[in-house]
Formats: sequence, C-alpha cells, structure tokens
Amino acid sequence: MKAINYYIVIDKIKEEPKKVGGLELTDKQNSDVRYLKGTVISAGNLVEGIKDGDVVHYDRHAGHGIQFNEKLYYVLKAGDIVIVE
Repeated sequence: MKAINYYIVIDKIKEEPKKVGGLELTDKQNSDVRYLKGTVISAGNLVEGIKDGDVVHYDRHAGHGIQFNEKLYYVLKAGDIVIVE
C-alpha cells in the first residue's frame, strides 16, 4: 500500500488511559484531548518533512478509515498533521 500526493496512511497508536488523582479516565471522559498519535505507514510523494515510520500527532476529527489486508488504517491529508516526533 502506498499513499499518493498529499495523503498519509497511518496506524493509530492506542494510548494508555490517563490517570487524574488516582482515577483512570475512560476514552469518553478523555474526549477533550484534541490530538491523537499514529505511526506513518506511507507518506505520499508530495508530502515533505514526514517519512514512513515517523510518529505524528493529528487532529482527532481528521481523515477516514480504510481496510487493507484485514487491518484498519487511517488516511489523512498532510495539513492535518501538527507534530512529527
């Protein structure tokens, strides 16, 4: 699978539940977090500064899912990426 143009294919990173005062926050309670993390599987040929294998932070409402070889990946536009680790 190879992304083209300004698209990036990522695999979401499931983050551990956060603790506040010894209590675990569920995903629903943690909905105020604006950005999620993912590992880049494929970056399109026009994307600059992001390469395969990078960990990126992106807007939680960006992109859409795509099924490939029995696994769910997410397709984002380069403009939805805010941080590259």
